[in-house]
Amino acid sequence: MVTKIPSGECMDATLRTRFLELDLATPLVLPAGVLGTSFSSLLACARCGAGLVTTKSATLTERTGHPGPVVVETPAGLLNAVGISNPGIAEVLREVAVYRRHTAVPVAVSVFADSPADFAELARRVSDSPADLLELNLSCPNVSGEFGAPLAGSPDTVAAIVAAVKHAARLPLIAKLSPNVTDIAAVGRAAEQAGADALCAINTLGPGMVIDTELGLPVLSNGSGGLSGAAIRPVAVRAVHQLAQSVGIPIIGVGGVCNAVDAAEMLIAGARLVGVGTALWSGGIELFGDIGRNLLAYLNRRCYPDPAAVPRLEPSHA
Repeated sequence: MVTKIPSGECMDATLRTRFLELDLATPLVLPAGVLGTSFSSLLACARCGAGLVTTKSATLTERTGHPGPVVVETPAGLLNAVGISNPGIAEVLREVAVYRRHTAVPVAVSVFADSPADFAELARRVSDSPADLLELNLSCPNVSGEFGAPLAGSPDTVAAIVAAVKHAARLPLIAKLSPNVTDIAAVGRAAEQAGADALCAINTLGPGMVIDTELGLPVLSNGSGGLSGAAIRPVAVRAVHQLAQSVGIPIIGVGGVCNAVDAAEMLIAGARLVGVGTALWSGGIELFGDIGRNLLAYLNRRCYPDPAAVPRLEPSHA
């Protein structure tokens, strides 16, 4: 049980959401890694109804990533091993500057590095840009051959990176967490205590593998990759709920959201914002508008004035 529908006449609901001192038109987010870093793709999502857009993860210098194929469709999602391909932080920030000239919809820049010092340097550069938020990719599961295990696997490592970035950054800081951990709540608490202003959960699940039975080889050039899409939504919902009971900072719920029912589920679990990612591959960026309209209808039907008013699941449901 969540709560009873309020009695009496209801006011018209709004999708407007407050997040880290930003006023967002909707609680829907374009997560990192879904589309390219070009200003045009970010702008298209903003115009279709995303309240916040996030760049692909940027590194200090250009990365070519893994050779193709890097994505394979599964029965309920995608398996990907892109390998954090990106043109480097300087080019990403140039695209962000062009984006900012066309819209006021907030933008977060996602960054990835293999040391606290490099994360801090990225944070300094992003802080000098028109970006609104900084997101730390601590959880990519498909580059472990180069960088070791996902950084978010260790609360101590997460705390060290967040603390270094907090000292260097002048923007609100989001820590993106991995589901591939024993206790995501402990990792979330470590990030909060080190200075994170918000959490994003979850990144892809895995790694997993798809084999071509004719060739007898993995489909992905990397062999394995991270799973996203509808298949991981129950894992994401539980992770968000666990974090919501453990931290006092807002959470962006990401993982398998395909429609307004899924978005409402994330809000009930404890998310402040909701990411829509893999579903865009089949539904197109117009999905932001569809989900927004249907989520607004849900709020009106339940007499909730805005997304923040959706009652959260009680702590007893772990």
